[in-house]
Amino acid sequence: MLTPFIQPLPIPPIATSVPVESLVGGPPVPENHQLYDEHPPVSFYDTHIFETTHQFHPDLPPSIVWGFNGEPMGETYVANYGEPFLVRYHNDLPMAGDGGEFPFGKPETTIHLHNAHTASESDGNPADFFPSGVFKDNHYTMFFAGDDPRESLGTLWYHDHRFDFTAQNTYKGLTGFTIYYDEYDSNDENDPDPQASHLPSGAYDVPLQLADKKFGPAPGYELFMDIFNTDGFLGDQYTVNMAVQPYFEVEPRKYRFRVLNVGPSRLYRIALSSGKPFHFISNDGNLLKKPVKVKDARITVAERIDIVVDFSKYDVGEKIYLLNLEDQLNGKGATGIKLDPEDAAKLMEFRIIESTGPDNSKIPKKTRDHPKIKKSEVVADKTFVFDNQNGIWTINGMPFDENFVMTTVTQNTAERWFLVNAAEDWEHPVHIHLEEHQIQKRNGKKPSKVERGRKDVTVIGPGDTIEMLIRVRDFLGKYPIHCHNTVHEDHAMLARWDVIPAAP
Repeated sequence: MLTPFIQPLPIPPIATSVPVESLVGGPPVPENHQLYDEHPPVSFYDTHIFETTHQFHPDLPPSIVWGFNGEPMGETYVANYGEPFLVRYHNDLPMAGDGGEFPFGKPETTIHLHNAHTASESDGNPADFFPSGVFKDNHYTMFFAGDDPRESLGTLWYHDHRFDFTAQNTYKGLTGFTIYYDEYDSNDENDPDPQASHLPSGAYDVPLQLADKKFGPAPGYELFMDIFNTDGFLGDQYTVNMAVQPYFEVEPRKYRFRVLNVGPSRLYRIALSSGKPFHFISNDGNLLKKPVKVKDARITVAERIDIVVDFSKYDVGEKIYLLNLEDQLNGKGATGIKLDPEDAAKLMEFRIIESTGPDNSKIPKKTRDHPKIKKSEVVADKTFVFDNQNGIWTINGMPFDENFVMTTVTQNTAERWFLVNAAEDWEHPVHIHLEEHQIQKRNGKKPSKVERGRKDVTVIGPGDTIEMLIRVRDFLGKYPIHCHNTVHEDHAMLARWDVIPAAP
C-alpha cells in the first residue's frame, strides 16, 4: 500500500512557442490545411514525443512512459481566440525492436485536440497515424464555430488517437491540457472590463487530470496494463496529474479546477470530504448559462468539468479531500451506487494555508448564452446503436473500418441523431468530433441542468436512448464517432462519418 498525500500536486508547464523559422523540418505547407491563408498561425510549437521515465510516487521506482518534450504529462497549450496556432508533432518514440519490445503501446501516433473546432487533416483522425522519425503539423484556426462567440470553448485536452492503441498510448502518458480564452473568460480575475467573468485565474486556475493506474510486482513495480481485457481496464491507484494521491496547498479563497478524466475506463463522481457544495460552471469546455451549486459531480471518460471551490469556508491548517463517490467494480461501468464519503476513495488532499493576498475573483450569476439549433434546420434523422457482438464492440452492427463511411452530413445543415445503447449492463461515453451536440432528451426526458447546452461527450447508460441535435459548418472531410472508454474504442467501437459539400 502506497502512503497517500506525501507528494505535492505537479502542475504541467505552459508550452513555449518558437519562431516559425525554428521549426525542425522546415516551414509548414499552407496548401495542406483548410483555411490556412484565412487564419494563418501567429504562434508555432515544436513538440517532440518520446520515451522517458516517471516516478508516480516516492515509494515507487521510475516507470517507462511516453511524453511530450520531456514531460510525462504534456505541457499545457494556452491560446486566445483570434490567434491561430500550429503544433508540429515529431514522433521520436523508439521503433519496435529498437531498444526492446513494448509490453503495451504502439510507437505510432496521431494527436487529437479533443473538442477543438478543427479541420479534418489536423483533427488527429485515428487512421492518420504516423511512425517514428516522422512529424505531422496540426493547424488550429482559433475562430468560433460558425463565427458565433457563443460557441467559445475553454477547457480542452489533447491525446494520442491511434486506432487499436489509443487506450495503451494514452495510459502510457500521451495526454495534456489545452486552454482557450476569450474576452469574457479572459484569464484575469482583475480584468478592468466589467463584462469579463473574473473567474479565478493564474495560480488559482488549476488543471486536474484524473487517471487510475496499476503497477506490476516487485522489484520493478512497472506501470502495468492488461491489454487482453476488452471490457475495460481499471487501475487500483488513483493519480492526479500523474502523481499517486498528491496534496495541494490552497489559500482560503476561490479556486477554479479544470477536471479531466483520461480513463481508460473508470468513471468518477467527485465530491469534497467536508460535504460542502461547490459550483459547477463548465461542461466539456462550455460554460453553463448559470453556475450550478452541487455537492457532487459525475465525470465520465474524456469529459471535462470546471468547478469553483471556495476554500474561504475552511480554517488555515484544515485538510479537505477530493473524493470519488462512484462505485465501480469493472470496466463495464458503474454499479449505480453512490458511496458514502467514509467509504469513498480519496483522490487528493487540499491543505489550507495562509492567504497571500485578496481574492478578487467572482462566481458570476450568469455566464454565457448558448446558441440553439432550431428543429426547422434539421434535414435528417440518424440512429447509432452501440453494442457488443461476439466480443467485438460495434456501432450499427459494424466494427471500425477506416475506409467505410457510415454516414455523410452535408455542410451547413443540421441533423437529429439518436444514440442507442443496446446493452443492459454497459456504459459508453460517446464522443463526436468536429461539432458539439445539444442533448434534447435522455430516455424521453429533458436532460439535467449540467447536460444542457453544448456537449462533445455524452454517456449512454444501460438501455439508454439519447436524442440530440448536431450542426456542421466550416470544414469538410472525415471525422469519427466513438466510445471514449478507450478500451471499447480500441476494440472497434468507432465509426467514420464524412462532411460533404452541398450540391452546386
